[in-house]
Amino acid sequence: QVQLVESGGGLVQPGGSLRLSCAASGSGFSISVMGWFRQAPGKQRELVATVTRGGNTTYVDSLKGRFTISRDNAKNTVTLEMTSLKSEDTAVYYCYVLGTVGSSFLQDDYWGQGTQVTVTS
Repeated sequence: QVQLVESGGGLVQPGGSLRLSCAASGSGFSISVMGWFRQAPGKQRELVATVTRGGNTTYVDSLKGRFTISRDNAKNTVTLEMTSLKSEDTAVYYCYVLGTVGSSFLQDDYWGQGTQVTVTS
């Protein structure tokens, strides 16, 4: 069974910072891509950032310079450093993992339960 445990969400003032973390676990779980998505009230889930096992990162253009994603392959963790937060960043942030389990050659998507980030004065 694959499990993703997120942490670090909370309430922060505009201009503040937060660090989100996600730890992945599971027997025979081989991870290729880790990342973060977010979903604001009344909106669809959208990509925030991803990072491959080799360290290649992808960000949505609007968030470049404010958010930074990183990954620890040994610990199967991914973090999202969020700075200069705006009210528009308020959303539930979901950890994302792409990988295989056991002998499967097909990669599947896995999602965390989500952690709430609220930016307000």
